[in-house]
Amino acid sequence: MAFSKSLEEKTVSAMIDMYCRDKHRQEQDGLCEKCSRLLAYTLERIEKCPFGEKKPVCAKCTVHCYKAEMREEIRRVMRYAGPRMLYEKPLLTLRYVYRKAFTS
Repeated sequence: MAFSKSLEEKTVSAMIDMYCRDKHRQEQDGLCEKCSRLLAYTLERIEKCPFGEKKPVCAKCTVHCYKAEMREEIRRVMRYAGPRMLYEKPLLTLRYVYRKAFTS
């Protein structure tokens, strides 16, 4: 089962947005500078993935293309936003969980 890059982009964008909203920008609109850089970097990594449409979830990937600093940042975001995604974005969350459990 191929995972749509646009769906992956939506999922990671929602996670970064949630993290930034709750941790950085309480009163302002848009992402803070740090989260904007993380999102741009993440979308670039998705776009340049050598596996294309057959891209596995990052946790199951054999090629780790994130720089160490950015990998730690996205882990922090995912640890925070992951459990909260079920309430805010249930369809994106269920698609991700399915993909992680049943695809290579």
